[in-house]
Amino acid sequence: MNEQLISVRHCRQAYHKESSADLVVLEDVDLTLTSGEIVGLLGRSGSGKSTLLRIVSGLLTPTSGEVLWRGRPLRGPAPGVAMVFQSFALFPWLTVQANVELGLEAKGVHRAERERLAEEAIDLIGLGGYENAYPKELSGGMRQRVGLARALVVHPDLLLMDEPFSALDVLTAENLRTDLIELWSEKKLPVKAMLIVTHNIEESVLMCDRILVFSSNPGRVAHELMVPFPHPRNRHDPAFRQFVDRIYGLMTRRETPPPVNLAADAKATAAPFSQSLPDLPMNLMAGLMETLAEQPYRGRADLPLLAGALQLELDELLPLGESLQMLKFAELEEGDIRMTPDGLRFVQGDLDERKQILGTSLMKNLPVVTAIRQVLDERWNHRARAERFRDELEDHMSPDYARQTLQTVISWGRYAELFDFDEEADQFFLDEDDD
Repeated sequence: MNEQLISVRHCRQAYHKESSADLVVLEDVDLTLTSGEIVGLLGRSGSGKSTLLRIVSGLLTPTSGEVLWRGRPLRGPAPGVAMVFQSFALFPWLTVQANVELGLEAKGVHRAERERLAEEAIDLIGLGGYENAYPKELSGGMRQRVGLARALVVHPDLLLMDEPFSALDVLTAENLRTDLIELWSEKKLPVKAMLIVTHNIEESVLMCDRILVFSSNPGRVAHELMVPFPHPRNRHDPAFRQFVDRIYGLMTRRETPPPVNLAADAKATAAPFSQSLPDLPMNLMAGLMETLAEQPYRGRADLPLLAGALQLELDELLPLGESLQMLKFAELEEGDIRMTPDGLRFVQGDLDERKQILGTSLMKNLPVVTAIRQVLDERWNHRARAERFRDELEDHMSPDYARQTLQTVISWGRYAELFDFDEEADQFFLDEDDD
């Protein structure tokens, strides 16, 4: 029987915020990982995947819930766990050999044994001959191979990988994924299981035996999928494409609306600053709508095919689609994106018509925009400090998300000529034409 390595039960991670409700990152997350499997944590940026990875490693203690390593409560860094980072995390003043030996040195392994194990790991990962090179002399793919060798040299039971291929170009990432899976399939990797954080749907289906799909705000496991294909996998296989399409459908499916709650509705109406917005310039959204309106899509497209055609990752395409849906310019449904009549009117309009259509949509669908414009209309000088609105946003989200959301509001509001913004004074204001 496969051995159970890690078990996470009812995990919750929240950060206390003074004068407002706690910021909940993870809510009631369960995860079990056994030897002999590769598990993927798939979801959008900000869904808590990397936070869960730190909890599994023992680097972060959850606010509540239980984490068991080999059946015992985890207290501090887990023995037998190694991690590979997105940013390589190499020491630039150390050679490849010295970087790989670091973990062994920390364990007190004798020098001769360190050198032997490091050379084995370097050869295994395809970097033989580069032992004396420095990170600055290596390509991105080679540096990530050093990171893998450093993790593997300690022969961990569990290998954690936090978006390990996202900083690499497409071809390099594909080569490294293929090599890693070949080593795993041939049982040459000195690990018992792997847990991979990713936002790339195809990557998760190519590599993983099981996929946990995360929802956001707060992060929780929305779906668990078993991948039915043996290795090596062919991304062009119709069954593979259908499986990828199914995941897109799950990630764009609308959740069943909760029962009507008048008190909650009233509270939501009174708090228009709870919705975070991505960093999306309006010309990017307009470009996507123009593409959708033309051949071959004619207003409707399959998201996986559209992502491939536009060379967009999940974290790039879904925020675009969801923002258009929020503005009522498009609808996301079961892995497809479909333009609405308002979206088509926007595409067909000239610049002034587009500004008017967007302005109407912002005032109707984004309460924070309505609140800002109302304050400006009521002020005698038609000015208001941005700090006020930024603080109100921080009551509902992290400071980084609050700053980003307000910046997007500024960008969209300027495009629609609903208000302007004085960067030096950090103030919203109305032009004379708007007054």
